[in-house]
Amino acid sequence: MTTSLSVATGTLEVPGARLHYEVRGTGPLIALVGAPMDAAAFAPVADLLADHTVATMDPRGINRSPVDDPDQDSTPELRADDLSRLIAHLNLGPAAVLGSSGGAVTALALAQTRPDLVHTVVAHEPPLIELLDDRERLHAGTDDIIATRLAGDVTGAWAKFMAQANIVLPDGAIEGMFGGERAANEIADELRWFGHELRPTTHWRPDLTTLRSVPTRIIVGIGDASAGQLCDRTSRALAGMLGGEPVLFPGDHTGFVDDPTGFTARLREVL
Repeated sequence: MTTSLSVATGTLEVPGARLHYEVRGTGPLIALVGAPMDAAAFAPVADLLADHTVATMDPRGINRSPVDDPDQDSTPELRADDLSRLIAHLNLGPAAVLGSSGGAVTALALAQTRPDLVHTVVAHEPPLIELLDDRERLHAGTDDIIATRLAGDVTGAWAKFMAQANIVLPDGAIEGMFGGERAANEIADELRWFGHELRPTTHWRPDLTTLRSVPTRIIVGIGDASAGQLCDRTSRALAGMLGGEPVLFPGDHTGFVDDPTGFTARLREVL
């Protein structure tokens, strides 16, 4: 492990992959996980939480976490196993875990399989399409989005993705974000997500009976600016099926990126 300023970085060997992870601070362990978002996306929140030990990582196959088999899908079960190994490696569990988007699905899968390692899960906007009545239509839409991207139509795929997610962007935003020159690793991560992560994540169905019975506290988070979006629907469905109410966080699906100070303050309240 090498240390730079207050951030310690390391590589953890897991079956089929080598995980890049980062650790900040001291105290009780909080893990911040995304999918496909990597450790860098959570760095501002991690800095603000450094009165705890805060662990972040690049999910398998993303950025600095290479995989042995690039054709292997990144399933919630595989990512949950990776996270369990990181928590065990740090030897600071049980942990609190904030998972956002696909990372929220990872965290829920971890609570199902290793509740001994996680005392609290904050599942921020998990895209659990399987919980919705119109899931077949949405799954067909996801398949079309994936096929569009793998056929090489980058902006077309993102336009379809945003439309299905009911995320409204200003005119020209998609072209500006995805239509120009981009770094090779960004393109590789994007292809990895579309080709091997999006479908298994959105097709995952939580075991609600297990999640209701585990000792892990499950908190479902929703952005206060996400009303009407697909992940608002999936998150409210999950919260209702678990017998609770969702907790509002500042911002929308990426509120932890857009307003890390407000998001962290709310996370502290919740924890």
